[in-house]
Amino acid sequence: MLNSHSQFSLRYGTIKAAELIDMALEKGYTALALTDINNTSACLNFVRLAEQKGLKPLLGIDFREGDRQQFVGIAKDNQGFQELNGYLSDFLHHKKAIPERAKKMERVYVIYPFRNYRHQFIRLKRNEFIGIRLDELSQLPFSPWRSHQHRFVLLHPVSFRHKRDYNIHRLLRAVEHNSLLSKMPTTAFGSKDDYMRNAAEVEKLLEDYPEIYQNTQKILEECQISFTYKNLQKSGAVNHNRRHFGESRQTDQALLRALCEEGLNYRYPNNSAPEGLEERLNKELKLIEEQGFESYFLINWDMLRFARERGFFYVGRGSGANSMVAYLLRITDVDPIKLDLYFERFINPYRENPPDFDIDFSWRDRDEVTDYLFEKYGEQNQIALLATYNTFSYRSLVRELGKVFGLPKHEMDKLVAERKVEENPDDYLRLIYKYAAHMDGMPNHLSVHAGGIIISEKPVHYYSATEIPPKGYPIVQFDMVHAEDAGLYKFDVLSQRGLGKIRDSVELLKLRGKEQALDIHHTSPFFEDPKIKQLLKNGDAMGCFYVESPAMRMLLKKMKTDSYLGLVAASSIIRPGVAKSGMMRAYLSRSLDPGDEWRKTTPKVMQEILEETYGVMVYQEDVIKVAHYFAGLSLGEADMLRRGMSGKFRSREEFAKVQQKFFDNCKEKGYSDELTSEIWRQTESFAGYAFSKGHSASYAVESYQSLYLKAHHPMEFILGVLNNGGGFYSLEMYIHEARMLGAEIETPCVNRSGMLSVLYGENTIYLGFYLIKDLEERVVSRLLKARQAGGEFEDLADFVERCPISIEQLSLLIRSGAFRFSGKSKQKLLWEAYHLLGHSKRSEGSGNLFKLQNRAQKLPKLDQFHLEDAFDQMELFGFSLCSPFDLLKEPMPTQTKARDIGENVGKTLQIVGYLVTVKNTRTSNGKLMQFGTFVDKDGDWIDTVHFPPVVERNPFRGKGCYFIRGKVMEEFGYASIEVDRMFRLDYLNRGEQPKVSLEKIRL
Repeated sequence: MLNSHSQFSLRYGTIKAAELIDMALEKGYTALALTDINNTSACLNFVRLAEQKGLKPLLGIDFREGDRQQFVGIAKDNQGFQELNGYLSDFLHHKKAIPERAKKMERVYVIYPFRNYRHQFIRLKRNEFIGIRLDELSQLPFSPWRSHQHRFVLLHPVSFRHKRDYNIHRLLRAVEHNSLLSKMPTTAFGSKDDYMRNAAEVEKLLEDYPEIYQNTQKILEECQISFTYKNLQKSGAVNHNRRHFGESRQTDQALLRALCEEGLNYRYPNNSAPEGLEERLNKELKLIEEQGFESYFLINWDMLRFARERGFFYVGRGSGANSMVAYLLRITDVDPIKLDLYFERFINPYRENPPDFDIDFSWRDRDEVTDYLFEKYGEQNQIALLATYNTFSYRSLVRELGKVFGLPKHEMDKLVAERKVEENPDDYLRLIYKYAAHMDGMPNHLSVHAGGIIISEKPVHYYSATEIPPKGYPIVQFDMVHAEDAGLYKFDVLSQRGLGKIRDSVELLKLRGKEQALDIHHTSPFFEDPKIKQLLKNGDAMGCFYVESPAMRMLLKKMKTDSYLGLVAASSIIRPGVAKSGMMRAYLSRSLDPGDEWRKTTPKVMQEILEETYGVMVYQEDVIKVAHYFAGLSLGEADMLRRGMSGKFRSREEFAKVQQKFFDNCKEKGYSDELTSEIWRQTESFAGYAFSKGHSASYAVESYQSLYLKAHHPMEFILGVLNNGGGFYSLEMYIHEARMLGAEIETPCVNRSGMLSVLYGENTIYLGFYLIKDLEERVVSRLLKARQAGGEFEDLADFVERCPISIEQLSLLIRSGAFRFSGKSKQKLLWEAYHLLGHSKRSEGSGNLFKLQNRAQKLPKLDQFHLEDAFDQMELFGFSLCSPFDLLKEPMPTQTKARDIGENVGKTLQIVGYLVTVKNTRTSNGKLMQFGTFVDKDGDWIDTVHFPPVVERNPFRGKGCYFIRGKVMEEFGYASIEVDRMFRLDYLNRGEQPKVSLEKIRL
């Protein structure tokens, strides 16, 4: 078969690659060609699986222009596949139409469908054929081609397994065309006969056409394609990344060792290197050289050297933080000896997956780093982004199929919202439910990996065709799993806003003449800073990377930690699996009472292994420790066990062997079966969920950088937070935090603000124009240019004179408070604006030939509602800058203050809080449970727990102030409210007066 389609013939094919292979073997075939439509996503995996199962694989591409099949290209070998990939990529990159005839390709067979030329004779090159379907054979005697059967091959498509697949195919085509199924043209569908016949049946049907059969067999026999996969190699690792960073492997090895020596002086000045470092370093370098990963380390080093030269901040994290070499090369900032990190967690002889550095840059800097890599390695077509596969979800399918069957939008919305099958569905609903279930998880379209880049020794077209997404960099059509199978190890160039906050804060400090010598990367002094310790103990870390979340804030207050190692531990025990396994509670109780009580219930060997964490497994490395020291596995075997427990393995057989060795070794060591089984249970339940210690430590370093800035330079820090989009919370809450830190918040101002917020004096923050909904960027750009050229604006008339603007855009500025400096009310300013521009035909892009006349006008009496600004701000910013409690229609009930909740443990109280965030979770029986975070009128936190009955009875109803009643519960000294009643309080309507005058409060 020369024309098989997998599900990666997107929105066309219905069969998985593995199913195609099994079906071919079952039906008696020895070879099969995968020819997906304008796509090569399944190719690497298809070849790998086919070789494993004993089927000869061929690769090709079905080139189609719209619904029309133009030709099929079959690669004679790997070089031919590279030719095909390059050819398809040219069309995909430049959005060019695929022509009827293929260009000349040396190592490719080109097959034109008979249906396109049944009445027309064309000249064929030596490598070209006409492909005929089984159901077209009867037409051949009546065609100009009847005497040229020696130029024919069998080209019978395989796209379906059975009738249901054909129906799925029709639905996929309708989704692709965004059309009602009933209005789809038949030419958009494949034929019902596009299924795989038995090999014997095909041979019989071709008995009268021996030349067609022989030509087809010749292609199947001549074509040979193969890739080297890691799991087919007895030696384990396969490396097809760029082989050398420099001229040769020897120069790479020499450079790597020289950089390590240089790094020793940087990391450990004055001969302060710890004992055992030299042995550790030599061990790492030996293993890196054995596995051929020198260039992988050096490419990362070079990328980060460039970043430092450009002044970019970055964080190296992931299992790469376990490497001393990475620490010395400044890829990471975590000392693996100080933290007792195992290099084998990163690379070991048993580990099939590649080494992994996750490098975070500021969201503003990452593109420039990516540009650097593509400029350096792009000339030889050796670099590309990795793809991910976006799949159909059940909910999206219900909506898509609803459109295909012509359901009204309100019915589709109802189906999606209810998430359940009606008891007696009509025919259309029954079909939607049925086929949505069958299509769930099928690939829908390709997307771009968050930051994965491959840099290969061979051109990337050796492995795949490429596309050009909006970012402008080529993207291969396979994902990271298939890349790793083929020995292509990704470089992770990621982004986050936390680093942008730090960089902007430090730059502002230096611009304002503060801390000129600050090295924010030298974090060791921060670990003993008393102000930082206080922030940690109080959980007062809002804006400080991941430690700001409600869950982390509560955990830090429970732990009462003020140390770096405590924060590293907190980063891991907060993970869901650790909490569910009971290890979070065990760690908390033991760390708060670190006497000898915990030793009574902990086996001695576990006490010795996990002394730092009180006998509790906290990090992924702890699984390795337990497997190595408790069960006697080698470090490499222990890491294989860890990965297998988290489901990250290719070979279940290898995992089963290591698992058996775990139990056998424990028996030899004399452990009881009960103890061994319990340790295994704890390890297995924990392994897939915890962070690696190096990853947690890397995150903790970044958190300390933010904590230092918040503790010592709160205004510069909170401005950096605001200008980088905040973090876990809404922007409103960061403005609240700025006020809690002592900032005076001003609305956007045409004489003070930029696109971003600006700090004036010691503590006055003028909010940026980006906050104003629907204000156009070009208007802001024009405003800033006019201000730079002519100085501050004197009044509204001066602004209109110097800055061309429409009345609609000017109204947004006025209503947002951008002309408060004029001393006029917004009503007067709007009246003046309409007088200046309301009847003018002047466009935004034009200037004034004559000066605008701002003649004095007699204005009527203009009343102003005292909360008018708040309502305008809610409309334009999404929230008000006054306290939300000022907007309540009714007076607040008598209530407790948030700061007094802890004094009422066991009591039922009532309190009013402004909703900050809600976390949804599910109980063991699947019912919805929620955790709420509020602030009271003094700006203090309130944490609530909502069990399923309360969730059903008193649901959250969006933003606003809520009355809360419940019992105060305490765990490890931290109090929260177990809610039994809750409802949202009504706000005033615009122009409405409150029933009582509420006190002015700050939020």
